[in-house]
Amino acid sequence: MLKQRKDGGFLGQPAWLWSLGALLVGLALSVLAAAMHHDALSRADRVRLDRLAERSFEAVEAQLQTCGLLVRSVQALFLSSDEVTPAEFEAIYANLRPREQFPSLQAMAFALRTDRPAPDAAPDGREHYITTLAAPRAGNDMLIGLDIASQPANLAAARYARDADRPVMSAPFQLIQRAGMPGPSDGVTIRLPVYSSGPPPRDLNERRSREVGSLAASFRVSRLISDALPAETRERFSVEVLDVTDGARTLLFVDEEGEPASAQANAAVATYVQELAYGGRTWRIEAQPRPVSDPSAWLPALTFGIGVLASLLLATLAWSIAGTRARALALAGDMAAQFRQSEERFRALNELLPALVMLARADDNVLVYANQACRDRFGIGDDLAGTKLADLIEEPTLRARVASLAGSPDGIINESARLHGPNQASFWATLSVSSIALGEQPHLLAVANDITELRVLSEELSYQASHDSLTSLYNRREFERRIDAAIAALDAGGPAWALLYMDLDQFKLINDTSGHYAGDQLLAQLASLLAGLLPEEAVVGRLGGDEFAILLENSDEARAMALAERLRLEIDGYVFGWEQRNYTISASIGVVMMKGPGLSQRTLLAHADTACYMAKERGRNRVHLFSEDDSATAQRRSEMEWAGRIRQALADGRFLLHFQELAPLWHGERTEGVHVEMLVRLRDENGALVPPGAFIPAAERFGLMPQLDRWVVETTLANFNRLHPSGKAIKLCAINLSGPTFEDNAFADFVLQALEAHGVSPQRICFEITETAAVSNMARAVEFMQRLRAAGCKFSLDDFGSGMASFGYLKNLPVDFIKIDGSFIRHIETDPVSYSIVRAVTDIGHQLGLQVIGEWVADERARDLLRGLSVDYAQGFAIHRPEAALCFRDPPKA
Repeated sequence: MLKQRKDGGFLGQPAWLWSLGALLVGLALSVLAAAMHHDALSRADRVRLDRLAERSFEAVEAQLQTCGLLVRSVQALFLSSDEVTPAEFEAIYANLRPREQFPSLQAMAFALRTDRPAPDAAPDGREHYITTLAAPRAGNDMLIGLDIASQPANLAAARYARDADRPVMSAPFQLIQRAGMPGPSDGVTIRLPVYSSGPPPRDLNERRSREVGSLAASFRVSRLISDALPAETRERFSVEVLDVTDGARTLLFVDEEGEPASAQANAAVATYVQELAYGGRTWRIEAQPRPVSDPSAWLPALTFGIGVLASLLLATLAWSIAGTRARALALAGDMAAQFRQSEERFRALNELLPALVMLARADDNVLVYANQACRDRFGIGDDLAGTKLADLIEEPTLRARVASLAGSPDGIINESARLHGPNQASFWATLSVSSIALGEQPHLLAVANDITELRVLSEELSYQASHDSLTSLYNRREFERRIDAAIAALDAGGPAWALLYMDLDQFKLINDTSGHYAGDQLLAQLASLLAGLLPEEAVVGRLGGDEFAILLENSDEARAMALAERLRLEIDGYVFGWEQRNYTISASIGVVMMKGPGLSQRTLLAHADTACYMAKERGRNRVHLFSEDDSATAQRRSEMEWAGRIRQALADGRFLLHFQELAPLWHGERTEGVHVEMLVRLRDENGALVPPGAFIPAAERFGLMPQLDRWVVETTLANFNRLHPSGKAIKLCAINLSGPTFEDNAFADFVLQALEAHGVSPQRICFEITETAAVSNMARAVEFMQRLRAAGCKFSLDDFGSGMASFGYLKNLPVDFIKIDGSFIRHIETDPVSYSIVRAVTDIGHQLGLQVIGEWVADERARDLLRGLSVDYAQGFAIHRPEAALCFRDPPKA
């Protein structure tokens, strides 16, 4: 035990010396403690800056990755659709609502790859990408028609994306949408190629050959980077972003807020630099810390003051060792608390990350750390004991791969996976797992991002691309894919299939009387009815309008016909009610058996359509089985083939005009000029003339006569002075029109425009309309005739007497000529009834002020009889045999 001297010293030393020594030691310790505290705060601040810089770099990189996912999600529409319409493109853009997440997005656009600089230009041997789709259209109309080959940076990105088959980002370039607008006009695009349908391209040559276009999203790069950077980054750093691809240094973004980096006084802190590689471009991000006022800067001074105070107390109470020791321990505890607070702030940065971050021991896979987002998503709480990383992965193979990473220090896993926590629903995420070493112990670091919404969106897009929106049945595109799959199964030796093709018989009536909405409701109800009647394995689709098709696997003829008959009976007994009206409906069904290899989708659908058509032709509300030996089917197929040949002949210019003269039977009516009727003829692929009876019925059945009539009118008027080889002037030129042609509201305007364009007088044109066509739609025929007669054209009622018209109709039809049907003229010499009919028609026609024409005049005897009956004109082989118009004759050889 120490003994106190009278002078206040201990152990023979003066008390003041001990006090001074204690004071000096205390001051030294205070200086050391303050320095250590300052150093700890500096290190903590540097750690915060390191993590903030790292998080900023990751945020920019994540923003680019998310932009790429946006383009990839739109690409799904093109992968599942043979042709994307502007409406579908606008719809997918509206559904994604990308500008809510990417205010920097300028436009989504699709450019069609072509070898032409413009649609109507000739190929120039170079590669062009013409923009055909853009969304949103507001502000981006100037993109339509833009050739991205005119933007070298954009063209380079499109080619790189095509060759690499992955998202590619362009070099910065001028956005044409922002030309002349305030603010920066810098822009970049992220592109993905669009390939033709089929398996993925295997090599570079196939990727280049199968590319059909390029899909791009254009961004304002400065806005994109600014939105990606956290607000804290903008406060603590002066940031510059440069594109350093291939050694260049193109400025993309500079933070103009606050003091510029060059004027900062905090030069002792090094600039943070990170290079990000994405889409073939390399960005360099430089972050210079800004000078800020640290609210904890006064803490070292406080530590020093406490040390001085403690030293004074130590000097004063040197003899109180216990008290001095207690104060020293208190001071040490206070300093430790400061260090713990610094560590907690560092940990809080990681806790606030939205990504799911996990750290697990490599040997047993048990989690040792999970951030807040991870704990909330998996519902695992703060106690991680017993929770294994592999147990959070749903797929067994991937679990085994993660567990095996312990033996591969450099191993890493990056892929999409389904994750789930204990008693939690699973979700889709992008999972990255890598092996790292902390100290001497190996660990597994896992980072996951929830992509469930994006996955659901992709699945919804896929469903919409393959299903009909009204009936939820397969659409035509998907049903054709199913037919291809059935054909492949047959080629591999599988069992027979059956194809049922169904068309409603009274659908147009419901649309016309109750409106299209009622028709849509009927189709939706029938779709539900079909679902309850068909076997589970049947494939049913809506091909368009009121047409449905069904595929039956492993079906023979009897089963297919029985099912078709059952469907017909159920539909026949179905009553559709709408707005106090009840409709009974029926269906015509064609059945085609699919047997053996070598079938084609196009042929099967054509056979099914033919069978359905035959069911309608034979009275509707029936089932017809397709047979190659059926004569009616053969005729239908022949007409279908002729329909295609007629369209090709129009495209190839193989139609030509003949003319046949009409002769007046009374000398008093002879005037200068000739009266001719134009006749259309066709040359086949070998140049031989085809009789009109071979192709006219097919043209009438398949609705091609309006197109053919327009060609006749246009060609006749364009060559009006080069029709007759003699050079005589044409007094009157007759042109035949079909019923569907004059029912076209736009045809009268077409005729008037053609007459004016070619300078032909309307008084020299006579249009011939058959009796049957005129009477079947009297109101429309009269309206059409009056419209053209007002301009000066004349009209003739052709084949009069062959149909259902009576003489009463002549009073209502504004015609100038009656052409008696040739069947009466042919037998006028031998059949008294025919003679009487010709006489009666002639008399009635003259009383109505009309001129009468007799056709099929084959000899002089018939001509004399017609003259005796006062018929005005004669037409037939006895008058003139048809011959080619002058404009269609080969020029004489030199």
